[in-house]
Amino acid sequence: MRWLSGGTFLMGSDHHYPEEGPARRVRVDGFWMDESPVTNEQFASFVKATGWVTLAETAPNPSDYPGILPEMIQAGSLCFTSPPGPVSLNDFTQWWSFRFGACWRAPEGPGSTLAGREDHPVVHVTHADAQAYAAWAGKALPTEAEWEFAARGGLEGEAYAWGSELAPAGEMRANYWQGTFPWENLATDGFEGTSPVRIFPANGHGLFDMIGNVWEWTDDWYSDAPPGKKSGDCCIPANPRGALERESVDPCQPDIQIGRKVLKGGSHLCAANYCERYRPAARYAQPVDTSTCHVGFRCVKRAGE
Repeated sequence: MRWLSGGTFLMGSDHHYPEEGPARRVRVDGFWMDESPVTNEQFASFVKATGWVTLAETAPNPSDYPGILPEMIQAGSLCFTSPPGPVSLNDFTQWWSFRFGACWRAPEGPGSTLAGREDHPVVHVTHADAQAYAAWAGKALPTEAEWEFAARGGLEGEAYAWGSELAPAGEMRANYWQGTFPWENLATDGFEGTSPVRIFPANGHGLFDMIGNVWEWTDDWYSDAPPGKKSGDCCIPANPRGALERESVDPCQPDIQIGRKVLKGGSHLCAANYCERYRPAARYAQPVDTSTCHVGFRCVKRAGE
């Protein structure tokens, strides 16, 4: 882990997606953070020690999902499949599907393994799975403010974790999508899917893979109004937290009252033409029961805890 001494920083952005604004100054106390996302090897050690069974390995409870089709009551997780050619970006079912049998130990579903990917970030984990690992390790999941402070690496107001240019002098600084999403993956960064941790340069705090590779769970409930200073506030808020759980529920699915936590950092599926969220300020609302092939996590440890 790396020690971050805390301090004030400019959180959010006024120049990208609306849920990131307004840019505002906040303060966080010092904390330790994992240098890289939790890997498959580390998660396997946790499972071996505790017998933990992830949500992706558990068939859903029909009472939690009104109207669920009987054939969908099987364990599995969301997987990405690149279509053969251009498709409408308004229909995510062209590249996302729920795959029975997909889980952290079988990332592409039955028949797939972790062989050769021991040092890749663990995926297909829900918020509860990440939280259980953190508790076992004597750690916690970061708040959104802690995560963004860490990702910025000491830079102030820059779009990316390394400065103002996405690929300075053509150098790939993170694992994200190059080409036209979702069908043309040029893999200029050398990877079509996840990559081993620590392949790309560390940021100013000595942290790896804060941007790209996999989205990372935080422990804050999502709201379109992000945590921190509101218009008219006179003081810099300290250690701001997110919404209440009931405020985080997706208004487009009123029958499914499942809270959403904030994801940060973007992933190998973020692209300039679709999801330009490979930035510290970017944020995404993820239902706590949903695991995918591009979401992982890392942990923190706070002073005195």
